[in-house]
Amino acid sequence: VQLVESGGGSVQAGGSLRLSCAASGYHYPSYCVGWFRQVPGKEREGVAVIHTGSGLTAYVDSVKGRFTMSRDNTKTTLYLQMNSLKPEDTAMYFCAADSRTGMGCSTFVKSGSPPMTYWGQGTQVTVSS
Repeated sequence: VQLVESGGGSVQAGGSLRLSCAASGYHYPSYCVGWFRQVPGKEREGVAVIHTGSGLTAYVDSVKGRFTMSRDNTKTTLYLQMNSLKPEDTAMYFCAADSRTGMGCSTFVKSGSPPMTYWGQGTQVTVSS
């Protein structure tokens, strides 16, 4: 599975950005696809995840009500709509995918969760105060 992120950039606090993840090379009917973020010197954090089949989503508490993950009808483009951005949202954002849907996709955004199998190169999001 190949993943390519786009849509990062710089925005002022309170602004919005939409990240896109173009996925290709699916081998299974459904995947968990997630967005993760990392700041230098800190652990990577799961932000949001979606089951490409059902469309069910899960979020880390810090972004609930502000971020929304979705997929297009072909299930090959995944989006992360980020509203009411805060300076603490500044990070490199990565799209990732995994075929292990049986454990529940929400597992992947929990602290201490196993890493997903496939990863994109990342896109930088910078929020200024």
